[in-house]
Amino acid sequence: MPTDVPDAPRYALAQLDSLPGVACPCGEARRAFRDVPNAPASVHLTDIHADSRTHYHRGMTEIYVVLEGEGTIELDGRVFPLRPLTAVLIRPGCRHRAVGRLRLLNIPIPAFDPADEWFD
Repeated sequence: MPTDVPDAPRYALAQLDSLPGVACPCGEARRAFRDVPNAPASVHLTDIHADSRTHYHRGMTEIYVVLEGEGTIELDGRVFPLRPLTAVLIRPGCRHRAVGRLRLLNIPIPAFDPADEWFD
């Protein structure tokens, strides 16, 4: 994979549970690889809170993989159950929010950009 930095390593490591948590529309996320030059994606360990907000992204696709807990996900007004090892592909423009006490991996493609979070 090309990089902007000559002789830069072609890999990156992150210990997700050691990263600082930041508030997000879903609850709290620990974001890895967001600042890696030319990274094709980032990876977030996300804890869903009960008051998650419906939102969408104009340019970013997300993949959710539920690690712990049970709940639901709202996708363009439809509700689906979530449990461990459920995977969800969320394309740009899809209004979404997860509901319940959940821990999931979120893989934004391309890497997460906070300017691409939109609310109705």
